[in-house]
Amino acid sequence: MFEKAIRVYYEDTDAGGVVYHSNYLNFMERCRCDWLDSLGHNIANIHDNTGIIFVVREATLKYDLPARLFDQLTVTVRPLQVGKVKLLLEQKIYNQEQLICQATIKLATLHHSSFKLSAMPDSLRVALAADV
Repeated sequence: MFEKAIRVYYEDTDAGGVVYHSNYLNFMERCRCDWLDSLGHNIANIHDNTGIIFVVREATLKYDLPARLFDQLTVTVRPLQVGKVKLLLEQKIYNQEQLICQATIKLATLHHSSFKLSAMPDSLRVALAADV
């Protein structure tokens, strides 16, 4: 499981200082990018070298508690299934030790020029599967 610390800024909140619901997806996206980078597979390099892009095909979120302005959050990502073109992830967001949001994210790999499913490189698939 990979973890990323994220601080809530004013731009992440509504007028009441509560994190706007769609920003939780942004926090999760940042965590996924840093997770891939930590495995030696930078998103930009994957795109430049293979033409592969990751797209979210489905996201199921459950919000338990709100995050607020200046909270220090921990976002996690854990792969559940790794296929040739699909990736199923579990992501969670904590405020200190308290779980505030959890999600199941389904990703697919597409070739950027055709937007057709395209297998991810074997080295990437092996690195992702090591965390399952």
